Formats: sequence, structure tokens, C-alpha cells
Amino acid sequence: MTGLAQLAAAPRGTVLAAEDLSMFGTDPWWLVVVKAVFCFAFLMVTVLFSIVWERKVVAWMQLRIGPNRHGPWGMLQSLADGIKLMLKEDVVVKRADKVVYILAPIVAAAPAFMAIAVIPFGPSGNEVSIFGHRTTMQLTDLPIAMLYILAVASVGIYGIVLAGWSSGSTYPLLGGLRSCAQMISYEIAMGAAFASVFLYSGSMSTSEIVAAQEDRWFVLLLPVSFIIYIVTMVGETNRAPFDMPESEGDLVGGFNTEYSSIKFAMFMLAEYVNMVTVSAVSVTLFLGGWRAPYPVSTFWEGANHGWWPLLWFVIKVQLLLFFFIWLRGTLPRVRYDQLMKLGWKVLIPVSVVWLMMVATVRALNNEGYDFSQILLYVAGAVIAVLLVSFVADVFRDRKAKAAEEAAGPEPAFDPMAGGYPVPPLPGQTLPPVPRRRPRRERELVVSGGPDTRSDDLTGGGSPSAGSSSDGREADGV
Repeated sequence: MTGLAQLAAAPRGTVLAAEDLSMFGTDPWWLVVVKAVFCFAFLMVTVLFSIVWERKVVAWMQLRIGPNRHGPWGMLQSLADGIKLMLKEDVVVKRADKVVYILAPIVAAAPAFMAIAVIPFGPSGNEVSIFGHRTTMQLTDLPIAMLYILAVASVGIYGIVLAGWSSGSTYPLLGGLRSCAQMISYEIAMGAAFASVFLYSGSMSTSEIVAAQEDRWFVLLLPVSFIIYIVTMVGETNRAPFDMPESEGDLVGGFNTEYSSIKFAMFMLAEYVNMVTVSAVSVTLFLGGWRAPYPVSTFWEGANHGWWPLLWFVIKVQLLLFFFIWLRGTLPRVRYDQLMKLGWKVLIPVSVVWLMMVATVRALNNEGYDFSQILLYVAGAVIAVLLVSFVADVFRDRKAKAAEEAAGPEPAFDPMAGGYPVPPLPGQTLPPVPRRRPRRERELVVSGGPDTRSDDLTGGGSPSAGSSSDGREADGV
């Protein structure tokens, strides 16, 4: 309840924020182009670094060396991989819908770059000078910037869906359908986590949300929303342990099985750019955005001015990218039913209940209630729900026991009762099959001559034969 306590202790009269976005849209066209190129370059450089970093960190976790050939310390490995993919043969499947097949990687990659346009890298004031022109450290901002990010993220998933459908193959189609179901399941909880932030900040503008975290980051005020978003952003990017659309264990390779060369590279690029984008959104909404962490901001007044906010923003994004890598190197892939159960039975109910609690606290606070009264109301509602559920469980258990006693013992299962074999239902077991004991123990038949000393000893071979086999092994025969 600490987050709700801090939420209720916020100053009243700040429920709605009148966004002052007049500082955006005044830059000359050449400066807009410079900012757009910087955003693109930031994403590409971060992706190139993240690929090498992921392979290095996973190798460190698995006690391996990792890439160490291309460039100093293997830092050019991702660049070499990109060049190799571009030089490979571009194969187009014969039975594919060629137009959709070619457009699908573009649909997946292009929206991944678009979301970064509304992410603030620094203060919204004229803090920095670029070629003598004072400007904001953000390409643009909108009163509904977060809705724009949600819309762009939703469009990007369709690239994966169309890629699986247009390939004309079974396994890519299953991967595309899994991606569509995963998007529907996890975007609902993500939207509810965003709504809690909107209720507290009073705005959907990214710059205003960061400005609302001047005193206290939203990760402290809305910890449940932060945890929900962390889980959903892993599911949205199809990363382990939620990489079901490209599960090589049962789908060969998933939605991108029939792709090669630059098209395959664009899918991988879209995945890593989405990782950077969702990490930047998480930093903006919950981790103070470009603001310096608490110990630094207390003794250094210039930490949140000039070019320094860009450094804090990059450090926070890299920490979240390390979290992605850590999950991939630690957790195994979940089953598909577990993925859907987590989305529909855990994340969505918890996010909706938390959103109702945040809205209730905000409404009661606006009506003039103090936090002790708010806490009393919330605790009373929670206790009432727990009591109702406890009473329902007690009566349900009694009814189930009475039904079992009335039914009596379950008759033995006969798989041939209807004249043809029938598989058992859940809870039923097949009767034991009588087996005749073998007359003598079966011997292991080995084809060919003995190849190891153990084969010689068990097979009764001579030591000389064992030495000759050792000699053959030593010679590589």
C-alpha cells in the first residue's frame, strides 16, 4: 500500500494537466531532419551494440568466450552478421503470395522506428544548441503520444502475422497465428498499465509524464503497473521466455522459416529495435525518463540540464536491455497454454483491479478524503471480497464431497467396453497388462568388431584386440 499512500499524498488540484506543447513544431526543416537522423542512428547503434552484448553476456553466463574474432573484443560481430545476411541468396518461396511476402518484413520493421519520434531524450525546454539553434531534445510530442505508441506497436505485429500467412507453409502460419493471439492477450494488460500512469500524471504526452516525475518516479508510486508492463513488454517483443511465434522446438523456426537474406535480417532488426523502443517507453513512464537518479540529482544541480540527460537516458535503457538478455539466458521457454493463462488469467485481472484501485484513490483524494479514510475503504473492500471467496470455496468443497459420496466408487475402466478401443478420460487408468516373464535374459547384440576397451572386456575379447582398437582410435579411424 506504499504506492497508494504516496498516490493519495499528492497535491490536490493536479488531476488534469494542460499540456503546453508550444515549444514543438517551431524547428526549421533542416533541424527536424537532423533530429530524425539522430533517432535512426541511435536505434541502429544501440541494436548493433545490443546484439554483441547479448552474445557476450549469454556466453559469460554459460562459461563460454563468445564472439572474439571480428574487431577488437569481437565488437564488430553484429556488423559482420548484417553484411553476411545481405550477401546471401534471396530466395522467394514458389507458393508464396509474393506481394505480401515481400512487404511483410517492411511492415514489421518500419513501425519499430516510428515510436522513437515521441520519446524525450532531455528536457522540453531549449536546453541544448544544435548548429547555433536552441531546441528541445525530442523530435516531437503529441497530446496523445502514448496512444500513438500503442497504435504503432499494434501495426508492427501485423508484419509477423502477414509473414506467416503469405509464406504458404504450415509452420510459419502457426507462428503468425500465435503472434496475433499473443498481441491481443498482452496489449490489454499493457494498456491498463498505461492507464494508471495517465490517471496519475493527468496527461498522455511523454514530456508531461516525465515532468510529473520530478519529485518521485512512478515506479515507486505505481509498482504493480511497472511489473505488469515489464512482463507485457517481453511478450510484445516475442523474446524468451515468451518467444512462441518463433519456437524452433515445435515450429522449426516460426513465422520467418521461409525467409532468407535481407528479409530475414529485417525481422531480426525489428525485434531488437522493438526491444530498444519498449525499454525507452518504460524509462519514460516509470523510471523518470531523462532525469538523473536520486543520489546524483541531490548534490549536482546541473545533472538534469544540457546534454547530461541523454547520458542518464541511455544508461537506463541499457539496464533494461540487460534485463532482456538476463531473462533469455536464465528462463526456459514457457508452454503456449502457460503463455495464454498468464495473459488472460493473471495479468489482465490484476491490471484491471489495480487500475480501479488507483482510480478510486484519485477520486477520493479529489473529494477531500484523507489517506486514512481511503485506506479504510480499500481495506474493507478487499476483506469483503476475500470473505465472499472463502465462503464460496467452503460451500463448493462440501457440494463436491457430497457428490462424490453419492456417486460411490468409480467403476473400473474397460477400454474395450464398446467393442473398439477407447482412450481413458482424465482420472481414468488402464488396467495392468499381464506379461509373461522371458525364459532367459536377452543379450546385447553388437554389430561389427569391438571399438573400445569396455566392449572388449564385456565381449570377451583379448587385450591385444583392445590395444589395436585403442590404436585405431588414436589414429582417428
